[in-house]
Amino acid sequence: MSRPIIAILRGLNPTDAVAIGRALLDAGIDKIEVPLNSPDPLVSIGIMAKEIGTKALIGAGTVLTVEQVDAVAGVGGKLIVSPNCDPEVISHTRHKGLESWPGVFTPTEAFAALKAGATGLKLFPGALAGPTGLAAMRAVLPKGAQVYAVGGAGPENFDQWIKASADGFGIGSALFKPGMAVSEVADRAKQIVAAYDEAVG
Repeated sequence: MSRPIIAILRGLNPTDAVAIGRALLDAGIDKIEVPLNSPDPLVSIGIMAKEIGTKALIGAGTVLTVEQVDAVAGVGGKLIVSPNCDPEVISHTRHKGLESWPGVFTPTEAFAALKAGATGLKLFPGALAGPTGLAAMRAVLPKGAQVYAVGGAGPENFDQWIKASADGFGIGSALFKPGMAVSEVADRAKQIVAAYDEAVG
């Protein structure tokens, strides 16, 4: 069963990419982004795309330019996540056939992102908007627009976010920090998946 959870592996080393990727997959998380400010991110993305890309959606986070989109696509990445709303990056991503999840914080940014063709919206930083901010924004968003809460959303408050209409989540340091053992990432992933499953009932 696929869950609407994107694992954010900021700081991942290519040597750990396959083991961490498989651990996440085993736990039930099949969407993985490696932020481009990680060590050799394109190497990690390429390795994971090759090894588990048929079972998982692999791509990059912190994508700011069309050149970066091309670089991620070039190594087999299919997911583009950004901290900001850049219509040029969004439309280029969709033109390349990849999923685009730009960061938005206001209705203006949300509508601009959707107009440019965004697959879904990353509400960031989620901690600042809170579930009440999302609920208020949802009143004006087009029906069916997908919104993932990122930053300030996790196992401790999945239920509040889901009640406020969050469609999914991006989980970073609660799931992975550089240097963490694969077994610990696996344990955290299982706990996060269990918490999500419980929250959706």
